[in-house]
Amino acid sequence: MVKQSYLSKVTRHTVIILIGIVMLYPVLWLLSSSFKPNQAIFSDTSLWPKVFTFENYANGWKGFQGTSFARFFVNSATISVMSVLGNIITCSLAAYAFGRLNFRFKKVLFACMLATIMLPYHVVLIPQYIIFSKLDWINTYLPLIVPKWLAHDSFFILLMVQFIRGIPKELDESATIDGCNQRQLFFRIIIPLLVPALITTAIFTFIWSWDDFFSQMIYLSDIKLFTVQLGIRSLFDPSGASDWGALLAMSVLSLAPIMTIFMVFQKHFLEGIATTGLK
Repeated sequence: MVKQSYLSKVTRHTVIILIGIVMLYPVLWLLSSSFKPNQAIFSDTSLWPKVFTFENYANGWKGFQGTSFARFFVNSATISVMSVLGNIITCSLAAYAFGRLNFRFKKVLFACMLATIMLPYHVVLIPQYIIFSKLDWINTYLPLIVPKWLAHDSFFILLMVQFIRGIPKELDESATIDGCNQRQLFFRIIIPLLVPALITTAIFTFIWSWDDFFSQMIYLSDIKLFTVQLGIRSLFDPSGASDWGALLAMSVLSLAPIMTIFMVFQKHFLEGIATTGLK
């Protein structure tokens, strides 16, 4: 029995490792190809380059049309950080209102908020573009940042509402007896306990904002406002010769901020996901 149990564990782990290798192969190929000369990227199929070169990173970092990739990274970081701050502040306030306060039409408004989660982004794209165009926000970062400061992402509100509902109301009652008002109750009781959900919101928001391509392509046309994703896309020329080495090298660098943030906050991220909705 012990031998069968050991063999079963070895088999399971072997299968999991093989599946993991298959899933990681595209990322490993991306990393490997970023160090290969252009002529060897598609001819050399091995993951270990026969010839190492850092020329791809140097050429890619120069950017194009006089704008380096450093500018693109700063632009992406600006949008992502402002989006994270907006979602954390406004979504937590909205979640506290739905989770703890009583007001008229609360259930109706909450249902409307949930309905917006089911709407595809493409359904509201044209109305939003018309509104932003009339506000003269096209070719600025405002369409990408301002909605985050208006509790635009219903998913995060729902995430925090479920987390707040898991916090015992006895804590609120004790704090109220001690003289806390709603503002003090929110900042001194709810926010410290809401940290795992806030970190989860921050990670998701940063990843989605950093990796966003479609919205940035719609609203940004000035090369100096381009983000990393638009910069990488500009390195690809379907009608001519593309610098595949530089494109792959910049793709690798674009993954670095996301991987770093996830690894640093991995514990809090998993805690926020695991405890959401528990009572």
